[in-house]
Amino acid sequence: MADATDDRLRLLIERIERLEEEKKGIADDIRDVYMEAKAVGYDPKIMRQIVRLRKMKPDDRSEQEMVLETYKNALGMG
Repeated sequence: MADATDDRLRLLIERIERLEEEKKGIADDIRDVYMEAKAVGYDPKIMRQIVRLRKMKPDDRSEQEMVLETYKNALGMG
């Protein structure tokens, strides 16, 4: 019984390790795309913000933008 449990644990750990390696590869690919964008004149920082905003639900995005405007106005930045 312990051998089966040990094998199962080892297999799970190995799967996690493979997925972590894939994740690193994907992160490297994403970094390369941002570098390519920067090379042709786009601002990677702004692109990251756009990607983050596009992941949000429209209502959540609108709420965040309203709160940001409220804070900016309160600080005399609006």
